[in-house]
Amino acid sequence: MYRLSFIIVFLFMGIVPVLGQSPHGEQLKMDCVRCHDPSGWSMNYQTIQFDHDKTDFQLEGTHQQTDCKLCHSTLIFDQAPMDCASCHTDVHSQSVGNDCAQCHGSETWLVDNIPELHEANGFPLIGSHSNLSCVECHTSETSLRFDRIGNDCISCHQDDYASTQNPNHTTAGYSINCIECHNPLGFGWDSESINHDFFPLTQGHDIQDCTQCHTNGTYAGLSPECVSCHQEDYMATQDPNHQTSGFSTDCVTCHTTSPGWTPAEINHDFFPLTQGHDIQDCTQCHTNGTYAGLSPECVSCHQEDYMATQDPNHQTSGFSTDCVTCHTTSPGWTPAEINHDFFPLTQGHDIQDCTQCHTNGTYAGLSPECVSCHQSDYDQTSDPNHATSGFSTDCVTCHTTSPGWTPATINHDFFPLT
Repeated sequence: MYRLSFIIVFLFMGIVPVLGQSPHGEQLKMDCVRCHDPSGWSMNYQTIQFDHDKTDFQLEGTHQQTDCKLCHSTLIFDQAPMDCASCHTDVHSQSVGNDCAQCHGSETWLVDNIPELHEANGFPLIGSHSNLSCVECHTSETSLRFDRIGNDCISCHQDDYASTQNPNHTTAGYSINCIECHNPLGFGWDSESINHDFFPLTQGHDIQDCTQCHTNGTYAGLSPECVSCHQEDYMATQDPNHQTSGFSTDCVTCHTTSPGWTPAEINHDFFPLTQGHDIQDCTQCHTNGTYAGLSPECVSCHQEDYMATQDPNHQTSGFSTDCVTCHTTSPGWTPAEINHDFFPLTQGHDIQDCTQCHTNGTYAGLSPECVSCHQSDYDQTSDPNHATSGFSTDCVTCHTTSPGWTPATINHDFFPLT
């Protein structure tokens, strides 16, 4: 009653009394009895009604058993820090950041997701890397400092690269990206996956002993030209002699990488080897071991055939020495298709026996004039008599090449027969 009277007096005087003052700051707005015993300021942690999970920092794991004072150094609770490093000493010296939760859970400081952490950082722990202790890669003055060392192989393996002599990686100019040759899933430096795509190692080139090609420990700057390795093979080949024959030193012109240099597929497109020219024994054409500088002209190989032919005699008849004028590459020179377009062989002129027109074996210099072959026909014709009638000796004036000289069409336009 006495206390109530004072309150009434203060209100009458315009004074607002302070009934109680919270030491926990203005942000904490709740009834004191939810945490404190009404008989005093003591706290019973079994009956406390404050729910820390409704704040911005939920109490999980070992944080649930932590004494409030270890985190809240003052009675103003909202001034407590939220980041891990404010409460926990950074034993890693800022080498992995200040967010402990990246690696640690709230239950224990032990880390059981190291492989996942490395994979998230772009360096999965596979192969030999899966058996390593952290300090074998993360070397420092303390075993708890894990400075980033880079994801490139050379970041850790510079000494391995520099000390390798078989072959010497430095002088050979090998890539410092180890996985180009070595398997990251393996447990050693054995290499079965050298990327040799710039010069495919197929068939005869598929040699397991690198030193057969890379002599003197030289791996960098080697020429991909065939002759750079096969000069001796080129010089020693006698069947045929590649050097005297003027063969290309670019082996792939004729050869594949098949062992033994066989089969050899000669690119003869400049002179197609079809039908009668499709001869497996090259020496039949390339006599005396000569392959370079040969003429593609028919007569260069077939002069004797030309001179010996009597039916008809090509030489006396003045036939062309370019065989393709009449012949294909079919064996036996048959069929022979004579191009007679200059004098079309139609109907009565379509005679298979050339000698009926080309008498005495004469084929060159014949006149295309009708009378040169048909003079006797002209002189003997009496119905009407062509000679006395003054008919033209150019038969095509009235006749076609139809056999029997019929039909004959007389051009009477000079005096129309109407």
